[in-house]
Order: sequence, then C-alpha cells, then structure tokens
Amino acid sequence: MTYLYAFLFAGIVCLIGQIILDNTKLMPGHITSLFVVIGAALDIFSIYDFFVEKAGAGAMVCITSFGHLLIHGALAKAKSAGLLGLFTGMFSLTAAGITATIIFAFILTIIFKPKN
Repeated sequence: MTYLYAFLFAGIVCLIGQIILDNTKLMPGHITSLFVVIGAALDIFSIYDFFVEKAGAGAMVCITSFGHLLIHGALAKAKSAGLLGLFTGMFSLTAAGITATIIFAFILTIIFKPKN
C-alpha cells in the first residue's frame, strides 16, 4: 500500500504543478520556488511529516521535500544550539542533495554540448 501512496502523492504534486504551469503565467522556476515554500510551510505545522509517514519515498523525492528538509534541519538544530543553530542547521539535512546536484550538473555539462 505504501507504493500506491508514494505514487499517488508524487503524481498529485506533479499534477498540481502542471495545472499551475498551464493556467498561469508562472515560469517553472517560480513553481519550483513555490513548492519549496509550500513544503517548508507544511513542515512548520508538522503536516509534511504525516505525508512522509504515509507516502514514504513518494513524499521525499518531490521538490516539496527540499523545503521540508530545510525547515526540519533548522528547527532541530535551533533546539540544541539556539539562534545560530537556526542558520547552520538549515543545510545539514540537505547538504548531500545539494552536493550531488552540483557534481551531477558538472559531469553532465562535460558530457553534453549546448545547442547554441
């Protein structure tokens, strides 16, 4: 059942993104930023943790999970280190994802050539 919930959650996030893209003048970068903010807002009220519990990896691969991880790490570190932990903890959970993104982007720019 977890596989079905994961598929449905990720599919619904993609569906919402496509509907916003088709019916507004927002660009993909705007929609990505919007989903990061929505994921962060849902984590502040502990709603996103419910989605992670029910949908598993389906909730962790979407762009909304990046906002969730930013806030989750910041709040966890703020409890132990205070106000400074709020800023340093923000990237503790997302460091691996950011590093992988930079490395893969670099490798792909070496392999593929731009069209113009």
